[in-house]
Amino acid sequence: MSSFVLIGAAGFVAPRHLRAIRDTHNSLYAAIDVNDCVGVLDSYFPDARFFLSLQSFQAHKPTQPLEYMSICTPNFCHKQHIEFALTHGMHAICEKPIVLHTAQAQELITLEHNSGKSISTILQLRLHPNIIALKERVCARLRTNPTHIFEVDLSYMSARGQWYFLSWKGDEGKSGGLACNIGIHLFDMLCFLFGEYQEIIVHYKSPSTICGFLTLKNARVRWFLSIDRALLPDSRQNTYRHMRVDEEEVEFTQGFEDLHTKSYEEILSHRGFGLKSALPSLEVIERIGQLTPIGLKGEYHPLAKALV
Repeated sequence: MSSFVLIGAAGFVAPRHLRAIRDTHNSLYAAIDVNDCVGVLDSYFPDARFFLSLQSFQAHKPTQPLEYMSICTPNFCHKQHIEFALTHGMHAICEKPIVLHTAQAQELITLEHNSGKSISTILQLRLHPNIIALKERVCARLRTNPTHIFEVDLSYMSARGQWYFLSWKGDEGKSGGLACNIGIHLFDMLCFLFGEYQEIIVHYKSPSTICGFLTLKNARVRWFLSIDRALLPDSRQNTYRHMRVDEEEVEFTQGFEDLHTKSYEEILSHRGFGLKSALPSLEVIERIGQLTPIGLKGEYHPLAKALV
């Protein structure tokens, strides 16, 4: 049994990490958050210690060795909290995006090497059964025809209320922007399936929607991301995921429930995804942030027609 500390206990994604720690039969020594709305702890680890700041936790003298820190804090805090974990003798398990810039990732690679501790991230779509099966089909096709280029349409919509724009998520400097905040796991999935990125274009960008065209080693991808409820195909649902690869419709809307637990199982078995695994999608996100939209011309996503 390993002993964990979790920082960001009041955040949206924290319950998935709490469940993963519990379901992998480990213990939570302490939780940390600047907000005190952390009643969720009672459902998983009612005896865990709780601290309202990293400083108060640092002043505490643990009664046992602490092996892992799970990091569920806002994106712009990730680097600081990974550094804290490693310099205090803990392995880090960090939500994506692991950092906001590739230069930060390179600094952490050096720290990881010098500290002797590991940095892992959650790239859960790589563990989704339907994505694994698709990866096998992609590899089989490329074995028979190495020059084949897959044609891909990818859509992800997840409705958000007005709170989003006033929170850190609506601040591009803190979240990395919409493509990073809700799209990072999708861009990682695309790089996992089709290889490294070669070119990217942004067609349209607003605070609630962004879309563009991505060229990968083995695919051409029209992508569309939005938090605008009005664009959902079915207003009765808050989320819409869709991917078409050549003529195949790929279903990955379901099956997310236990992917964090699977991620922890892999990490604890030393098969998890580290910094180098996270770099390809981080490079895509970083490039998107540098681009100016060109308008709806060329290879744009079919859903983009609703934006004009």
